[in-house]
Amino acid sequence: MVATFEFLDNMNALTLVFVSLLIFAIAYRFYGIFISKKVLRLNDTIATPAVEFADGHDYVKTDRKVLFGHHFAAIAAAGPLVGPVLAAQFGYLPGTLWILIGCVLGGGVHDMVVLFASVRHKGQSLATIAAKEIGPIVGGIAGIAVLFILILTLAGLSLACISAMHEAPWSLFTIILTMPIAIFMGLLMRYRPGSVTLASVLGGILLLVGIIGGHRLMAIPVIHDLFDWDVKTISIAIAVYGFFASVLPIWFLLVPRDYLSTYLKIGTILMLAVGVIFVHPTLQMPALTSFIHGGGPVIGGPVLPFIFIVIACGAISGFHAIIATGTTPKMLGKEREILFVGYGAMLVEGFVALMALIAACTLMPGDYFAINTPVDDYAQFLKLHPHLHTVDLPHFIERIGVDLHGRTGGAVSLAVGMAHIFDKVPFMDDIMAYWYNFAIMFEAVFILTAIDAGTRVGRFFLQEMLGSVIPAFKDKDWKPGVWLCSALFTLSWGYLVFTGNVSSIWRLFGISNQLLAACGLIVCTTMLLRMNRGKYALCTALPGVFMASITFWAGYLQITGIYLPKGQMLLASLAILAMLLMLLVFIGTFRKWYLLLRTDTKIVDQNGEIVKALVER
Repeated sequence: MVATFEFLDNMNALTLVFVSLLIFAIAYRFYGIFISKKVLRLNDTIATPAVEFADGHDYVKTDRKVLFGHHFAAIAAAGPLVGPVLAAQFGYLPGTLWILIGCVLGGGVHDMVVLFASVRHKGQSLATIAAKEIGPIVGGIAGIAVLFILILTLAGLSLACISAMHEAPWSLFTIILTMPIAIFMGLLMRYRPGSVTLASVLGGILLLVGIIGGHRLMAIPVIHDLFDWDVKTISIAIAVYGFFASVLPIWFLLVPRDYLSTYLKIGTILMLAVGVIFVHPTLQMPALTSFIHGGGPVIGGPVLPFIFIVIACGAISGFHAIIATGTTPKMLGKEREILFVGYGAMLVEGFVALMALIAACTLMPGDYFAINTPVDDYAQFLKLHPHLHTVDLPHFIERIGVDLHGRTGGAVSLAVGMAHIFDKVPFMDDIMAYWYNFAIMFEAVFILTAIDAGTRVGRFFLQEMLGSVIPAFKDKDWKPGVWLCSALFTLSWGYLVFTGNVSSIWRLFGISNQLLAACGLIVCTTMLLRMNRGKYALCTALPGVFMASITFWAGYLQITGIYLPKGQMLLASLAILAMLLMLLVFIGTFRKWYLLLRTDTKIVDQNGEIVKALVER
């Protein structure tokens, strides 16, 4: 046992990279294919919504590589970057285990089954699926819960994006540049058949030129000041972009921009992996720290259950259900592509999360805590833990030219960790400031691609809800409905971002996001039971019930241990509301499970499959 812990405490980051890649490859080859063939029984003879309802606007059959890029870019927001960095407080072992196990058995399965359910239900939302598979009351409650969580999520993501782009003109310039490049790629792929490779090469070259050229342009004072926007201006700009990404044809801006951003995202992560190979950095953070029992300056609670809440995207995330029942199912050409797009993109995101964890854990523990602890609290923290003093931080501050003390939230410590690794790569030294700013831009791009897709999905969702009252909103070709729903939804989260009211409730994202993940698994398990999938439904039921239980536990501890003692009644009320809504959904769903398990009826549905009951598509 002692030898085991000595090995863990001297773990090399390179070993962790190779082990994770091996696990993810085996998972895709065996468990992913098992889910696709045995549990979901994907069938390419069944027309997908992109084929059946093709309209050239929202329902557009898309090349699977391009769709993978869009889906990955949309689901991989701040979560796989910031969450693992914050979880480094507990040591690298808890985060590593949860990312590997959660991604393979939870997140990948969640994304596949939710995408499958939406494809079989005309590309409709999770709330609509719940209404049809369980009942209108459960569907209505789920709709309110999903809308509440989505608005909260997009507002929080926007604030994280603003934090990354504020006082970062190079980052802002590059992000703006991706838009005309994406439009060029979209037009080329739309009107020149078979030009995906050409568009990819040209788009990648233009992006690379823009990144390098943008860094040089920012040295010119006039151009630097032109892109040095204040927080309010960036807030308005993000909302305007979200609105247009929501109403324009999906092939014109949103999909090619997400596809283009994927080059930057995956390319940077691969660069980081190559950097690890060259540098062979040691994980300075121990396998387990003294904060696993609670009381840490970054996360106040114990490792159990908070590790499952802090690391959401990268292991399992409810936000993925919003994308998998929003834009992606309306562009899927064949059902069997669900494995590549759903499970494959989740595994890549898991690798991103692991690389973020490695980058943070290569920092000296004292430097990590100095960055992630508020300045006012750090002096007291150092008195209690004098051995966690800074080591390399003064050197980093001098090299980067930015005061790094008290830069909480995880983004800055990730950027410093990435810059620290890149700086040690041969022929890459002495440009640490460049790598730091590049990492900040990389994080902003990651976040923004989730905001545009999330806004479009919110528009779909709002149209479905209003369509139950005013039938005209159900018409996807009715332009006034499209523009009105887009405007209403964008204003809902844009107002919170502009006023800053949501900044105090960002911590609710962890609870609400994981409750939504549990909801996706549990609701879709109902569909599998109805489709007579028997014991195979356990593949979704077990992780769904586990996530529901662990999240309610974490929510209870957060309310009673953090919100109420600090008098944060608004936060406590919102957390209770989110948990209550989901509890009602779960109770209604479990009742439906009971009825389906007692049913022996066998009916042949429209696809020729033997099911227990028929539902409206």
